[in-house]
Amino acid sequence: MLEGKNLILATKPFAVENPGRSRLELLLTILLLAGWHALFWVLPLAGQIVLCPLLGLTIVRLFVLYHDYLHKAILKNDPWANYFFTFFGLSILVPPSIWKRSHDYHHKHNSKLYSSSIGSYPIVTREKFESSSKSEQRIYLFIRHPLTIMFGYIFTFLYGMSIRSLTRNPKLHYDSLFAIILHFSIAFAFFYFGGWAALFLGWIIPNMIAGAIGSYLFYAQHNFPNVSFADKDGWTYVKASMDSSSYMKMNPVMCWFTANIGYHHIHHLNARIPFYRLPEAFESLKELQKAKVTSLSPMEIYRCLQLKVYDPDRQRMLTTKELRREKAA
Repeated sequence: MLEGKNLILATKPFAVENPGRSRLELLLTILLLAGWHALFWVLPLAGQIVLCPLLGLTIVRLFVLYHDYLHKAILKNDPWANYFFTFFGLSILVPPSIWKRSHDYHHKHNSKLYSSSIGSYPIVTREKFESSSKSEQRIYLFIRHPLTIMFGYIFTFLYGMSIRSLTRNPKLHYDSLFAIILHFSIAFAFFYFGGWAALFLGWIIPNMIAGAIGSYLFYAQHNFPNVSFADKDGWTYVKASMDSSSYMKMNPVMCWFTANIGYHHIHHLNARIPFYRLPEAFESLKELQKAKVTSLSPMEIYRCLQLKVYDPDRQRMLTTKELRREKAA
């Protein structure tokens, strides 16, 4: 049984990129997104409505490739990939500077109580929540509210990634300004050439769909019913990967559109594994098949969204109903 550092070492053979495969995967995804947009302009209104989810899902896939690129898992020495991904990240309100800074922190501190909120959804203990002011509790619950996650386009990406980073440190995150300008310049172009319908169906709604899916994936991959967290003394990198990061089972279509990000426990164990090699690692190492599982089924989504605070004594997350019931008792 592989454990600890030996398990990480066992994943290293899979952290080897096939540059040709990476370029092909990126090119096919770009062509698909370009094809959807070309089709969008010749379809009637009903067809444009049907196309909206496909545009959103393809943005999600391209975002995961962008995410892999910033982890240096794919195309790290390709200058054209750098130009493209920089443009893409800015266009979808995910500036490279803030994403890399916050996401790298998240990988180093995933599931560590009291310091795991940067680059992820905040998680506090029951004791901390109950000792917080009413205002602090409302802010905390608002950030984790299902509607906040659903409107991740506004709260996670427009505000969190772009506006907030720019206002907090404009010198460090000046590219956030470029992201806002580029994103809304593209929005204006859709409106100028196609009117309100083109603006919403071709740009705003697809980005809202992508933002909702992306925000939920951020959330549910570390907020699921049997997740566990630890303080600094009990925290290890491998334990955080295997016990606090989910294996999100998906059908083949969603696996493709999310570029295998459902194998999230493996990604946290070794972020240099290219997305197309994650299933290979999963099948090859039996230890990786013992992950904590969630899915995109409606019931599982409901269960994940109900989780609010962590109870270290019971080693599990508590729901809103449990908090209210125990407070009233």
